Amino acid sequence: MLTLGKSRGLARLANKEGHFCMVALDQRPPLFEAIAAARGIDKTKVPFSDVITAKRLLVEKLSPHCSSMLFDPNYAIPAAIDVLPADCGLIVTLEDHRTEETEGGRKSKVIADWSVEKIRRLGGDAVKVLAWYRPDASPDVLEHQKNFVRQIGEDCKRFDIAYVLELLVFPFLGQAGHTADYVESPTKLPELVIDSVREFAKPEYGVDLLKLESPLAANSLPARDGSAAAKAAQNEFDMVGKICADAGIPWVLLSGGAAPEKFELVLEYAYAAGAGGFLAGRTIWLNSIRTHFPDTAAVGKSLAHEGVAVLDSLSRLTAEKAPKWKAPAPAFEAIKNEGDFAQSYAAA
Repeated sequence: MLTLGKSRGLARLANKEGHFCMVALDQRPPLFEAIAAARGIDKTKVPFSDVITAKRLLVEKLSPHCSSMLFDPNYAIPAAIDVLPADCGLIVTLEDHRTEETEGGRKSKVIADWSVEKIRRLGGDAVKVLAWYRPDASPDVLEHQKNFVRQIGEDCKRFDIAYVLELLVFPFLGQAGHTADYVESPTKLPELVIDSVREFAKPEYGVDLLKLESPLAANSLPARDGSAAAKAAQNEFDMVGKICADAGIPWVLLSGGAAPEKFELVLEYAYAAGAGGFLAGRTIWLNSIRTHFPDTAAVGKSLAHEGVAVLDSLSRLTAEKAPKWKAPAPAFEAIKNEGDFAQSYAAA
């Protein structure tokens, strides 16, 4: 059973109905690229002030319409922690967007001078970690990634804070479509996604919520019309759902920058398999930044209309079709006298 600290953290991420309707604002390279495209400059030339300005606009316009938000410490927190509503949950990123690329795979690392303890101290409700992973990576890469995820799980247990793990398959160096950022491969193999989930659903990693990509490319998904193709696609999602259900871990879908209508189809498959919501970013806000920045008034207007419309549509679909998550009730049968709870919880 979840500890009280972790359980209350997860409850803060969901809305009153028990659905996870969450917005990701921790993106760094994708936002750099969007601002660069809007300004007509190289992404390495995007100034810190532009990123801060964009992230503050995103929080101001979108936070009233979601259950929680995912912030990074280097941009989003200094940009907008003061305008995040008190009733909006706060997830904070731990991993650096820069990784070590090797021929055998990708190795993750923590943001410099950042830690689980600091996230707990600033009032975060959950720690989020992205682990690039594929089961066919080299042994040293697999060992590094497993240890990376496991150690953070131990830290989250120590500080009694919810642990959100994001898993992403990636192309090896030299493969077609290789990029340091996530771009969904149209030919990705569902078994790579499913086997990754199977590994990190193990109790040894201490994960409390999984943020997952679709096992099948969004653009290739057939309509859920009962056809043989739809049933085959649903089976892939169901395999993910069963792993999570057997492990007792709730799961949500990331958008991966898919078009809103494509992401809604992904969610329909996922909700039929037991997913409890979404943690989406670019699908909701990318077009507003790329089209209108640096005109902040135009960006704000676009977010208030287009961005909020997408977010509200995703939330309606979630309310209609996703199962509800409920925090497990604590068992206090052993509490008979004053001080019993304090003593037992301190020892947990």
